[in-house]
Amino acid sequence: MSLPTATIRAGFIPLLDAAPLIVAHEHGFARQEGFELTLSRETSWATIRDRLAVAHLDIAHALAPMPIAANLGIGALPMKLIAPMALGFGGNTVTVSKPLWRAMAEAGATADFDPRIALHALSAVVTQRRTSGRPKLVFGIVHPHSAHRYELAYWLAAGGMIPGHDVELVVLPPPLMAVALESEQIDGFCAGEPWGSVAVKEAHAVIATTGSHIWRSGPEKVLAARANWASDRPERLAALVRAIHRACQWCDVPENGEALCELLARPHYLGQAPELIRPSLLGLLPTGIGPRLRVEGFLNYAARAATFPWTSHALWFLSQMARWGEITITPETIQTARDTYRPDLYRQALAACGIDIPTANAKVEGALPAKTAVGSVAGRLLLGPDGFFDGTKFDPDHLSDYLQVLRAADAT
Repeated sequence: MSLPTATIRAGFIPLLDAAPLIVAHEHGFARQEGFELTLSRETSWATIRDRLAVAHLDIAHALAPMPIAANLGIGALPMKLIAPMALGFGGNTVTVSKPLWRAMAEAGATADFDPRIALHALSAVVTQRRTSGRPKLVFGIVHPHSAHRYELAYWLAAGGMIPGHDVELVVLPPPLMAVALESEQIDGFCAGEPWGSVAVKEAHAVIATTGSHIWRSGPEKVLAARANWASDRPERLAALVRAIHRACQWCDVPENGEALCELLARPHYLGQAPELIRPSLLGLLPTGIGPRLRVEGFLNYAARAATFPWTSHALWFLSQMARWGEITITPETIQTARDTYRPDLYRQALAACGIDIPTANAKVEGALPAKTAVGSVAGRLLLGPDGFFDGTKFDPDHLSDYLQVLRAADAT
């Protein structure tokens, strides 16, 4: 085996969905593709964004909407990024303090992660607080342009709670969520695992629902690369995609679960006890007030095309940016979102690897109530189930119509 001839600098946040980068480094997938992957654990998503902007990092474990926001010039340091692959589905929880949960339980909430019941109860609490003159509830999010923020806002708005008006959203790094909850600086948060499980253990919190209940098979993180770095090194980028895809496949193998748990628990990666990591990898989550519950499809690294960078995911995030007044939908902003996610580069990198790849770049989100065969290179790809908890569908070819319906609902 030849020695690596290049180094790729990668940043990550201590989360379960950083596993593909960690595994690609630790299990030699990067070296087998001819490069060294050096990992830098960062403290916040803002740090990831800024270190990419100033070229301290070549690539990063990144929030799925972050490259889109950067290319649209939303944020402190506009830059050009691409997302040549995704890093899996799911992995988030919506976690609340014990006092808030008690109020929700009095309003009918049940410890089963049901997003509709939890939403109805939370809405009742918000209404009661408003009528009694009490302060708004405060929920933590990890970054303004994160899947967490847009999923949480989507869920809240479906219950008649407009972020900023009825519920405040504040930004905190994932590792600080449990501390902020315990110190009563926030009432709840949406963040990736293991931080919901950590809050249950350390802050006596309750997991009300999960991102996988709000949007089944919803995107979470992507591999973000500086656009100029990627365009100057197409072969290296393709090697990187192959290495990380192999790592994602390895992470999905049940027999590798214990080794993955022990690896992620190391101090320089997640730095949490294996018993806090293991259940989430198995999709067996603590409620905080009862037995653990199994969540089918809670965290998925490679199966069901979880690494494919669907442009329909990018356009859904764009629709939410427009919904909350961050951008205006124009042909130019739509094209920017489409150009950010790069299924063409994904296909080029993996074409000779025997992987069944979707033949389409986009799909109607929420249209698959069960596992369904879809058009693919080898003709054996199953997708789904997917879908939003409220039964709506997102057709990327009718983005403006979708946005109009959302805005009409928000105005009522």
